[in-house]
Amino acid sequence: MEGSLMPKVGIIRCQQTEDLCPGNTDFKVANEGKLGFAEVGPVEVIGFVSCGGCPGKRVVARAKLMIERGAEIITFASYMSKGNPIGFPCPHFESIKAAVEKKVGPEVPLITWTH
Repeated sequence: MEGSLMPKVGIIRCQQTEDLCPGNTDFKVANEGKLGFAEVGPVEVIGFVSCGGCPGKRVVARAKLMIERGAEIITFASYMSKGNPIGFPCPHFESIKAAVEKKVGPEVPLITWTH
C-alpha cells in the first residue's frame, strides 16, 4: 500500500439518495474508523459510486472496478441496509449484497453500513 497503512475502501451508495446526501458522514466515519468501520479502523476511501439505479443495475460491475483500482474492502452506504437518511432501506439490498459477494469472493470483505 503506497504511502498509506490504511485499508483502501470503495463505498457503494443508493442512486436515489445522491441528491439528498452528499456523503460527508460516510467520509467522516471512514476517516475516523468509527461506526461501520470500527472493526477495521480508519480507512482510505478510494471510490464513492452509486449502485446504478434499481435494482442495483451496475453494482457488481462497479464493485469489481473499484477492486481493480485498489479497493481492498467494499462498503455499502447506510441507506442500503439501514435506510439512512430517507427512513427505509433498499428493498433490493439482500440480492445486491449476494451478487457482490458472489462476484468478489471471500477475499474481499464487505461492510454493510457506514453510519
